[in-house]
Amino acid sequence: MAHFSRKCYSTVKQQLQSEAGYSALVLSEMDTVFMGTYAIGNIISGKLGDTFSPTTVLSIGLFGSGMCLFLMNVSLWFDFEGFSHTLGNFFILGVYFLFGFFQSTGGPVGTAVMGNWFCDKESIKNRGLIFGLWTCHQYCGDITAALCTAYVLKAGYTYWWALFIPAVTNFSWGFLTMRLIADPVDVGIITDDVRARMEKNAKKAAAGELIEDSGPAPITYAGALRIPMVAQYAFAFGFFKLTNYVLFFWLPYFLGKHFDPVTANLIAALYSVGMMPGGIIVGVVSDLFGGRRATVIGVFMSCLVVFLGIFSQKSESLGPTALLIMLGIMGILVGGPNNIITSAVAADLASHPSVKGNNKSLGTVTGLINGCGSITASIGLLAVGPLQSAFGWSSVWMFLIGCTATGTLLMSTKIYSELFPPPETDAEVGLV
Repeated sequence: MAHFSRKCYSTVKQQLQSEAGYSALVLSEMDTVFMGTYAIGNIISGKLGDTFSPTTVLSIGLFGSGMCLFLMNVSLWFDFEGFSHTLGNFFILGVYFLFGFFQSTGGPVGTAVMGNWFCDKESIKNRGLIFGLWTCHQYCGDITAALCTAYVLKAGYTYWWALFIPAVTNFSWGFLTMRLIADPVDVGIITDDVRARMEKNAKKAAAGELIEDSGPAPITYAGALRIPMVAQYAFAFGFFKLTNYVLFFWLPYFLGKHFDPVTANLIAALYSVGMMPGGIIVGVVSDLFGGRRATVIGVFMSCLVVFLGIFSQKSESLGPTALLIMLGIMGILVGGPNNIITSAVAADLASHPSVKGNNKSLGTVTGLINGCGSITASIGLLAVGPLQSAFGWSSVWMFLIGCTATGTLLMSTKIYSELFPPPETDAEVGLV
C-alpha cells in the first residue's frame, strides 16, 4: 500500500504539468523534497520501530500517506496553481514534505518485523530467498499504481482519480495493519534471539545479579554505525538508490513524450515487473554462495552500466517491444541489489555477534542504510530536471552510469574481502 501511494504521483506527472500547470522544475523539486524527508524519516522511523509498537508506527505511516494524497487532490480540485503559482507550488511542496516522512515508515519497520519472525537457523540460511520474495510487495504496489492510472485514463476519468484511489486504500489498510502481530514473542513464541537473551539473563541471575527482563534495549545510532560495514553500505546504497528513483519518478514522464499516457504507464510497469524477480535472483544466488551478497550485487551493477550505455544512445528511437525488453532487464538489474541491501544485507549486519540476542537493532540498521542512501538520492534528483532540459535525456542516462559505477566502486573492498577472505573468517563471510 505504501508503494501504491508513492508511485501514483509519478504516473500522472505529465498531466500535472500539462493540465494542472506545474513546471518541470517544480516536479523535480517535489522529488527532491520527498527524498529529503524520506531520508530523514527512515533514520527516525527505524529507531521508532525498534522502540515502540511496529504496527502502530506502520499504521501512522499509512494514515498520513492517505491524508497527503487527499490534500494533493484538494489542491487540484480547487486549482491552487491556477489561482496563484506561489500558493500552488508552496502547497504541493509542503504536502510532499510531509509525505516523505509518512512513507519512510514502511521499509525499516517492515524489515524489522520480518526479522522478528524469520530468525531461526534455517531462515538465516535462506535469508536471501525469504527477503527477496518479501520485497516483491513494493513492486506489486508500483505495478498496481501504473495499472490503476492506465485504467483511469483509458476509461476517460479525470486523472486525479489516480491519486484519490490510493488515498482511500491507504486509510483502509492502516486500520488492518493495527491488528497485525509484529513479534512472535507477543503470542508466546520463543525465537532464537529471545532464547539467547534468556540464556544471558540466566547466567547473570546465577551470578547473583538482579534481573528485570523487559526485553532488549533498542540499539543506539552510534551502536548501529559501529557494526562493521553499515556505514559503507549506507554510502554505496545512495548511488544505487538514486539510479532506481530517477527511473521510478521520471520513467512515465519520459515515455509520455513518445507514447500516449496509457501506453507509457503500461511500458513503465515492466520496469517494476523486472524488479520483482531481481531481488529473488540476487537473494538465491547470494545464499548459494554462502551469503556473499556484495559480489553478486557488484556483478548486477556492472551489467546495468552496459544496459544504461545502450539506453543512453537508443532510448528515444526504440519501439515499444524493445523498450519492454530493455526495461524488464534493467528492472531485474536495479531491483536485485536495491531489494537485498535494505533487507537481507541489513538483516545480516544486524545479526553481527556484537548485537546477538538483541532483535531491537534491525529497524535502526535498515533505517540508517535506507535513510543515508536516500539523502544521496535526494541531492542527485535535483540534477535530473535541469539535465534533461539542457542536454536531453541521453545526459540523464549517462549521469546514472556514473552513479552506478561510483556505488559499485565504493563496495570494492567488501567484494574483495568476499572473493579472497582470510582463512579464519571464510566460514563467517555470510555474517557481515
